[in-house]
Amino acid sequence: MNTKQQLTAMFNASVKAVSGFEATKRALAPLTDYHPDMIIGIGKAASGMCSGALASIDTHCRVLLVTKYHHCQQNMHDNEHVQVIEAAHPIPDQNSLIAGSVLLDTIDNMPAMSKLLLLVSGGASAVAELLPEDMDLAQWQKLTDQMISSGFDIGQINAKRKETSLLKDGKLLANFKGSSVKVLAISDVQGDDICVIGSGIGDTKHLAEGINSDISLIGTNEVARKACASYAQELGFEVISNTENMYLNITQLAPIIASQLLTASPGVYIFGGEPTVNLPDNPGSGGRNQSLALLLAQQIKDRDDITILVAGTDGSDGPTDAAGAIIDGNSANDIRALEQALLTADAGSYLRNTGDIFITGPTNTNVMDLVIAIIK
Repeated sequence: MNTKQQLTAMFNASVKAVSGFEATKRALAPLTDYHPDMIIGIGKAASGMCSGALASIDTHCRVLLVTKYHHCQQNMHDNEHVQVIEAAHPIPDQNSLIAGSVLLDTIDNMPAMSKLLLLVSGGASAVAELLPEDMDLAQWQKLTDQMISSGFDIGQINAKRKETSLLKDGKLLANFKGSSVKVLAISDVQGDDICVIGSGIGDTKHLAEGINSDISLIGTNEVARKACASYAQELGFEVISNTENMYLNITQLAPIIASQLLTASPGVYIFGGEPTVNLPDNPGSGGRNQSLALLLAQQIKDRDDITILVAGTDGSDGPTDAAGAIIDGNSANDIRALEQALLTADAGSYLRNTGDIFITGPTNTNVMDLVIAIIK
């Protein structure tokens, strides 16, 4: 394998360790006597999570799966017991409201003594929503776009969602009348707090007294990074650094990462988290990972010993089909075009022209972003 292939293999190992299917199947495998009456999956990893649950549980119970467009696996579409609703992300659309209404009705109408298995992953905040009477969809779309474009981090955005939503902050489960709720979550937030993941859509704090509840984290950025490190070692690399520190704006983060790599000894360096980005009016094609990759390309220009992968573990970076990019010392050869791409938030167009774009397709997981660097 060449260096870019090695980085791709490390990324794939990371994603596999926290895939919705594998993580859910692994979590439920020991529970041989667990038989839920309803499975609900919400978020970008929901299809894989529901599939993993069905592979582990000997049941033909109903399944409601709410996920991002094009993130549902065909076996879920083909299963007669599964209802699939696909909606927009990161800006919600009309289908998000339909999904929110169906979710609330489904849970509110579950009978006494029923058991609910709730599978939650990142993306749940956008693909399922129910708004108060004093806010319409257009207003909520505008506010969401403003928060994302202005560099709000996921915690700040989710805090606003919790204030506004009739589903978030544990409200989805407030009228559940059954006997138990088991929540399995894949985290896309700093701190891996169920109150923040999906804006708290899986929070059980409003459950009625006497209802049993259990919450388990089954996939995190840390798990993905450990898998990356392990695979790097299998390839014969020394892992020098493995940290979760990517919580700044990309313009602040890029110099920090670059300064470490430019003076570093040979080996593999792994970073995790979810940085923020400020967008201009009418941004071009790209997302935070593609823009961060270009900023790093500027820093390592003409270095022939450094190659860096920057990607979202969900396989999508902003409203594009790319997960991110793999860049090296030759990626910034056209500095004028690169600077213009950064100015107009059009990193994706630049990276497609240089052949550095990184496309994986939906991964059925979502544990924030990874930067993996190899120094030869």
